[in-house]
Amino acid sequence: MVLQNGYCKQCGEKYPDMSNKRCKLCPLNYLKNNFTNWTSENKKIDKLIQEMQLKINPHNDIVVEWIPYEQFNDFKEMNKNSFATEYLVIWKDGPVYYDYKENKWMRKSDKRVALKCLHNSHNNTDEFLNEVKQYSFKCSSFESNNIIKIYGISQYPYTKDYIIVCQDNYCEKCGEKDINAVDRIQYQINVTHKWCRMCQLDYLKKNFINWTSENEKINNIIQEVQSVINCRDNIVFEWIPYNQFSDVKKIGQGGFSIIYSAIWKDGPLIYNNNCYVEERRYERIPNKKVALKCLFNSQNITLEFLNEIKAYSMNRHVNILSVYGISQNPDTKEYVMISEYAEGGNFSDWMRKNYEDFEWKNKVDILSDIIDGLIFIHQIQMVHRDFHTGNILFMYDNNDESHGTNIFISDMGLSGRIDDKDKNNVYGVMPYVAPEVLSGKPYTQAADIYSLGMIMYFIMTGRQPFANHAHNEVLALNIINGLRPEIHEFEEPKCYIDLMKKCWDFNPENRPNLTEIANLADSFEDSFIASKEMCHYEYEKQFRIAEKCRLCLYYDKQHPQAIYTSRLLNPYTKDIQKYDNNLNEFSDDIAVENLLLQDVENPKYKNNEFSDSIAVDDFLLQHVTQL
Repeated sequence: MVLQNGYCKQCGEKYPDMSNKRCKLCPLNYLKNNFTNWTSENKKIDKLIQEMQLKINPHNDIVVEWIPYEQFNDFKEMNKNSFATEYLVIWKDGPVYYDYKENKWMRKSDKRVALKCLHNSHNNTDEFLNEVKQYSFKCSSFESNNIIKIYGISQYPYTKDYIIVCQDNYCEKCGEKDINAVDRIQYQINVTHKWCRMCQLDYLKKNFINWTSENEKINNIIQEVQSVINCRDNIVFEWIPYNQFSDVKKIGQGGFSIIYSAIWKDGPLIYNNNCYVEERRYERIPNKKVALKCLFNSQNITLEFLNEIKAYSMNRHVNILSVYGISQNPDTKEYVMISEYAEGGNFSDWMRKNYEDFEWKNKVDILSDIIDGLIFIHQIQMVHRDFHTGNILFMYDNNDESHGTNIFISDMGLSGRIDDKDKNNVYGVMPYVAPEVLSGKPYTQAADIYSLGMIMYFIMTGRQPFANHAHNEVLALNIINGLRPEIHEFEEPKCYIDLMKKCWDFNPENRPNLTEIANLADSFEDSFIASKEMCHYEYEKQFRIAEKCRLCLYYDKQHPQAIYTSRLLNPYTKDIQKYDNNLNEFSDDIAVENLLLQDVENPKYKNNEFSDSIAVDDFLLQHVTQL
């Protein structure tokens, strides 16, 4: 019989996965034929082991076996209670695995494993088997990561008690279990990668004497952040000497900082798990390109601001920009935040380069990533307070999905002047600031939802909200009075517009919560897949129509006084806040006068397309309607 490349040469069956050409049937047939060569002498146990063996994926999963007790040596008792005794042992032959190069089963000898000897288990087989089922032999799915892996079952020959042979979850160096992981999933990840929290904390504490920022408050914050590390993926937040940076280049400037790119000579500490277990350890990634955020007037940095840095650094998420540490410019004495470098720039930069290829499917995917990041921020009881396109960064220049995660939210909770102790000051980009905040009310999570609505507008149109307005007290008043960006209702998806409008509702209590927003965004994403449900077809229709109109609606001109970097907004809101109970006292005459002073009398804008007559007419039409 002549077999094509897509078929197994041994059994003739078609490969389930043509990319790796690995037969699943041959290994399973071997296991089935081997059933007669072993027995626990207990039918229930034999049956469970056989069932588990036939459910494996030979490429990834553990083959659960009946393991004779004489296979174990070098016993070390680790724990004992009324329910069970735990040992660490060496399994002489070790676990079996299928070698696809050799096309045969092989073993990893002298494997260190844990034995859990359940007291009196020979008298209650059913209870023992229920305990066995709490373990997993699956290694190929994320869901399997929440429980310790099982290698097999054995039996103590003297008491006849049954033994669960499982993954070693003790640190080889200190002998402790990582019991302080935040959850079972994290615990299993730490065990799998031989990462010990206690050893890591001990290393960091011993290293405290080897560095100092010469500022006790900063030293304490860094030590606090390091002391709560609970996972191999956590970034080790550090004090980084400024002489570690080279090739420093200015790449941007905001109201409160200058951003530079730089090369970090030693680079961050990263746990290397891409090697043999015995060699896994923290290593530095030298010559790492990073971003330096040099904070204006930060010589007298406040404890409140440092606590924001602490909260930011202690919580990591795939859509939140990672911060590596703090440094200080030796010349200016200003402090510097060191973070990941986002090659694609901020959302505004990225949009200018990619709008023509920014299809609605990509828009919805990016919105979902942004929502995921905001959900995380709110789950840890934080408010971003400066949520706009300048603080949404892209790791790559394009939106190639093969890169993986591309979207990062930055600067959560870090807006404003570093030395500012006045909690009444309002900072941000005016079109993204919620009306209640412009009126003097405090920032809340609902204010972040308002900002998300404006980000949705930018995603939909490619235009900044209120790009054709001067960002002054006139716009602030109009926003409070209900002005929102212009929408081409008939050319954009209604489902998307409806959600966006709910987000920017004047009343914070009427804005949807993030669970509702995320569910709708998921439905938008589902409308683009082939196996969608009936309820998604209407969404698909709306997005399809919008895609046809997309390029026709793009408009990239901007008013010369439209400012999209964060700044202090109180000069534009202080008078509005006086009239908080009767905003109409702040009349259209005053507003027009302000507009004329800025847009008409300034010769710089005399021949600008935003002429005084058009600007005034436009403003009156909008403002008088509100009165």
